[in-house]
Amino acid sequence: MDLTGTAALVTGGGGLIGSHLAGHLQSEYGVDARVADDFSKGERDRIPDGVDVIEADLTDEAQSRDAVTADLDVVFHLAAYTDTNFDDDRRLFEENTEMTYNVLQAMEDAGVSNLAFTSSSTVYGEAPRPTPEDYAPLEPISIYGSSKLADEALISTYAKSYGFTAWVYRFANIVGPYQRGNVVPDFIQKLQADPDELEILGDGRQEKSYLHVTDCVDAMCHVVEHGERDLNTYNLGSRTTTSVNRIADIVAEEMGLDPEYTYTGGDRGWTGDVPKMRLSVEKLAALGWEPPASSDDAVRAATRDLLAELR
Repeated sequence: MDLTGTAALVTGGGGLIGSHLAGHLQSEYGVDARVADDFSKGERDRIPDGVDVIEADLTDEAQSRDAVTADLDVVFHLAAYTDTNFDDDRRLFEENTEMTYNVLQAMEDAGVSNLAFTSSSTVYGEAPRPTPEDYAPLEPISIYGSSKLADEALISTYAKSYGFTAWVYRFANIVGPYQRGNVVPDFIQKLQADPDELEILGDGRQEKSYLHVTDCVDAMCHVVEHGERDLNTYNLGSRTTTSVNRIADIVAEEMGLDPEYTYTGGDRGWTGDVPKMRLSVEKLAALGWEPPASSDDAVRAATRDLLAELR
């Protein structure tokens, strides 16, 4: 699908990825970009100038229909609870899947049939690494991963039976400015409170792939422009991994500190945390997009972004 000059709706557009995506679509492709968000988590002031804003709760069918209009060419559905350690499992699962169903139904009612969806590496569970898109069986170990897998199944049905074209992204850990509640800002804020000691969840040896948000949104658009099947599923990540201990080192280096590390123990940070993850990006590379930076580089860039905000 050629994105140039199209009209696109970004749900969850007040978040880290959504706000960057709306700006990227507008500046790089001349897209009439619109954002739908209830701003329960996202921030209105992150949305670039010139992007229309629709305040909508997508768990509500009527508000979903109001947001998805017939003049749209594509919907990028990002709205979701994204915390793998969210404290209300039922709410996370029910509202994530409800939003996806409502968006799909609103699209069908409006005659809009192109959907890009942000899934997650958590659908794989604890899989061999690097994990390719055709790995099976998919056995998520978190409610968040389960909700994303349920969403993928629903989207598959619309692609295979209702004439939709869908692009599904299975993300590595996406990092960048504005983030709160994940490892990089958590370490920054802990060290601002106590420069001499840093508590690390688990044993610090958890190891995952990281991708900076600017590279992420570029890859998302590339997949839409070049993925030509009715259902296109792609891993988005880097070719390398970074351990939690290494992230602590990078954050401490950027802050000019030398703290002592303490650990809560165990091989993971919380129930449902996948301790080691690296996605295969060979399918993405074959489509013509190569990750431009290592996981370490992505973490360091995000640390600098966040330090500029949090100081």
